Amino acid sequence: MHVPDGFINAPVSVAAGVAAGVAVAVSLRGARRELDERTAPLAGLVAAFIFAVQMLNFPVAAGTSGHLLGGALAAILVGPYTGVLCVSVVLLMQGILFADGGLTALGVNVTVMGVVTVVVAYAIFHGLLGILPPTRRSVTVAAFAGALLSVPAAAAAFTAIYAIGGTTDVAIGKVFTAMVGVHVLIGIGEAAITAATVGAVIAVRPDLVHGARGLTAPLKLRVGGELVDAPAAAATPVAARSTRKVWATGLVTALVLAGFVSYYASASPDGLEKVAADKGIDEKVEDHAAADSPLADYGVKNVDDARLSGGLAGVIGVGVTVAAGTGIFWAVRRRRTDELTATSVSAG
Repeated sequence: MHVPDGFINAPVSVAAGVAAGVAVAVSLRGARRELDERTAPLAGLVAAFIFAVQMLNFPVAAGTSGHLLGGALAAILVGPYTGVLCVSVVLLMQGILFADGGLTALGVNVTVMGVVTVVVAYAIFHGLLGILPPTRRSVTVAAFAGALLSVPAAAAAFTAIYAIGGTTDVAIGKVFTAMVGVHVLIGIGEAAITAATVGAVIAVRPDLVHGARGLTAPLKLRVGGELVDAPAAAATPVAARSTRKVWATGLVTALVLAGFVSYYASASPDGLEKVAADKGIDEKVEDHAAADSPLADYGVKNVDDARLSGGLAGVIGVGVTVAAGTGIFWAVRRRRTDELTATSVSAG
C-alpha cells in the first residue's frame, strides 16, 4: 500500500506529513518506556524483518497480490509506540533507497501504514486479551485478529485521505469498495504471518514479546529427545537471559527471506496498484525522485542477473534497515536512561 507521488495533492500531503511528524514525535517519547537494554536491538531487528517480509508479495486474487504491512506485528512484539517507529524506519528506507513509496507521500504512508495499522491492531489485540484467558494461545489469536482488521482499516484510511486530496476525479464509493475488498483478503495473509511470527517468538522467549508480558515460560530441557520442564533451580532469571541467539536467528531469517525467497514472490501488482489502475487513480502519478537510485525497484544497478540483483538489494536493505533501526532505538533508550540518571542525581 505504498502511495506514490502524485496520488494526493500538495496541501493534503503536507497535512499528512505534519500528522505523521506528530505521531513519530509522540512515539519517540512513548518508546522510551517500552525499550530497555534487551529490546532496543530487537526493535531494530523487527524493522529489518518487516522490510524483508514486505518483499514477499503473495497472490490474493486474479492479477492482484499483497504483502505484509507490519504494524500489528511490530506493535505486539515491541510495543505500539516503538511499532510506529519501526514501520516509519522501513518506509523511510524504502522511499529513499528503493524508490518505493513517494517522498512527498511519506507522511501519507507513515500515517496509513504505520499509525493506523498500529493503533487499530493494538487496540483490538489489547481488547481481546482483556477477555481471553492469559495464555500464549490467546496472544496468538488476538494477534491474528488485530492484524486481520488493521489492513482494511488502513485501506479505508487511504480512501478517506484520497477523498479529501485525490488528484483525479473518481467515484470515492467505488474506490472504497475496491480498496477495502481486496485488502480484506490481504489482511488474511497479514494475520497469518503475524500470528505465526508472534507464536514462534512466544514459544521460545515470551519475555521478549511486549504483548505477552505477564505470561510465564518454564525453562525446558531436552532429555532423551523429549522436552521436559527444568528443575526450578536450573531456571535462569529472565533479565539475565541473552537475546543474542534470538537476534542472530531473526537476522539470518530476514536475510534469507529478502536475499533468496523474495525472488519467488508474486509479480502481480499489489492491492493499491491494482485499484489505482482499475479506477484511474494513477492518472497523475509522478516519477519517483529516487528513480535513479542504484537500488531502485529492489534491484542493484548494472547487475544483469535478476536473481542476483534482487537478492543483493534485499540483503542490502535488511542490513541498512537493521543498522538504522538499531541506532535509533539505542539512542531513544539512552535518552531515557540519561533522563532517569539526571532525575536520580537531582533527587539525591
